[in-house]
Amino acid sequence: MTMWTVCGAAVIGYGLARLGASAFQELRNAVFAAVAQKAIRRVALNVFSHLHRLDLGFHLSRQTGGLNRAIDRGTKGISFMVSSMVFHVLPTALEISMVCGILSWKFGTSYALVTLGTIVTYTAFTVMTTAWRTQFRKQANAADNVAASKAVDSLINFEAVKYFNNEKFEAQQYDKPLQDYEKASLKVASSLALLNAGQNAIFSTSLTIMMLLSANGVMKGTMTVGDVVMVNQLVFQLSMPLNFLGSVYRELRQSLIDMDTLFNLENQKPLVEDAPDAKEFVFKGGEIRFENVVFGYHPQRPILNGASFTIAPGKKAAFVGPSGCGKSTILRLLFRFYEPQSGNIYIDGQNIKHVTLDSLRRAIGVVPQDTSLFNNTIYYNVHYGRIDASREEVFEAAKRARIHDVVMSLPDKYETKVGERGLMLSGGEKQRISLARTILKKPRILFLDEATSALDTHTEQSLLANFRSILRDTQMTSLHIAHRLRTIADADTIFVLRSGQIAESGTHEELLQKPDGLYQEMWIKQESTDAYLSQVENEAEFLSDEEVEYRPRDHRERRDR
Repeated sequence: MTMWTVCGAAVIGYGLARLGASAFQELRNAVFAAVAQKAIRRVALNVFSHLHRLDLGFHLSRQTGGLNRAIDRGTKGISFMVSSMVFHVLPTALEISMVCGILSWKFGTSYALVTLGTIVTYTAFTVMTTAWRTQFRKQANAADNVAASKAVDSLINFEAVKYFNNEKFEAQQYDKPLQDYEKASLKVASSLALLNAGQNAIFSTSLTIMMLLSANGVMKGTMTVGDVVMVNQLVFQLSMPLNFLGSVYRELRQSLIDMDTLFNLENQKPLVEDAPDAKEFVFKGGEIRFENVVFGYHPQRPILNGASFTIAPGKKAAFVGPSGCGKSTILRLLFRFYEPQSGNIYIDGQNIKHVTLDSLRRAIGVVPQDTSLFNNTIYYNVHYGRIDASREEVFEAAKRARIHDVVMSLPDKYETKVGERGLMLSGGEKQRISLARTILKKPRILFLDEATSALDTHTEQSLLANFRSILRDTQMTSLHIAHRLRTIADADTIFVLRSGQIAESGTHEELLQKPDGLYQEMWIKQESTDAYLSQVENEAEFLSDEEVEYRPRDHRERRDR
């Protein structure tokens, strides 16, 4: 009975020990999951926020797909590194120390020296081989980033691909980084096989030496067969943590590479940031002054070359000129997307370098020419202009932008999805949503960069009239960029840009009076073109289909000559 009690207790104890080990291991994983996920969330959020703090130049030179893949791999690497260091490396090191200690204490220094030599050789081989393999992992990561960027870029421009029947070309372009990734991955796999073979060779050699020493001890009578079995089991016990540490080290190196890419993003310094003594911007009317501003996206090609001008507070100013003369660049500099190479920009007497970016940009509303919407509802995109606005304010802004009636005619009304970058809407609808979003923001200074270029004439004139009433009621300073001069003929001051400088300035009437003026030349060209198009439309009403198809070409040829 006593024997059964002892045996039963031992078996039950063994079972409870196994159950307890398993239960505590799962509990450990559950507790660590909360810690790891919180760390991953914080790092990912910090990097994401930092990317939004970087300047426009950084984002124009990077591809979105590669950034997303770098963040994804980097956060996974953090989780693996933390879990490996806490739950694997330290316990395994303790296990190796105990095995070495038992062999040394029980069987002598020769066994301890062989064990120590095995560990040193195994570790050195693993470290050197893994360092050599790192280049292949970097090549695979680089190819993966390129493939991801290419895929995202191609899918975003889906319509362009279809317009030019370039599906096969896009597939070929996507396949190139996939081929590079395949080659790099094969190198990773083959070098891993070499590493595993070398590790097994080192361990097998160590085991053979241990067995020879044990056999010699048995022959001398200093060891028993049980001791040989014990040595064999201890050496095998040593092999498991060594193999585990080797694999963990490989994964750690890979994780460190991924984390390095992630933290390099976070260490990227923005070219435009608040000065140490920056103060809050204080609006005092909206006077804008450029003083000898020099700027170029590339130092060898300046866009603005000593530009100087002043816009009085509450006035409507317009910038015209040929493409590439720096009209949109002026808006980007005012919004501090870039810093000028030299010169100063003032708003209400405050150098914009010395005010905080947040307070400056809160005071400015921008309606860009190329409108990009979020892949969400119409309401979300308009409401984005001021996220604390009420539904009534959103609707009022949409009415002022002449888009409310269009939205209400849709089946889902304001809950209509606009698609990727707003591609499910027409160009005019996108521009009016962008206008509504900016109106909702209630800026103190307004920038409009070809804000009505995608609208029909009737809607454009109605919207411009509405804008005139808004500007008149709010006394808001506004800057307009336009190629169609009729849309800015009522501006208080028109600045004509040429070669990065202000070539002419004045009202519409004043500029037309300047003999051989650049503005006068642009106006005459546009008016003659409009008159020609109007004539063609009138003639088309009285011509047959064949004549309609022929006559416009004939007119164009005569005009070009």
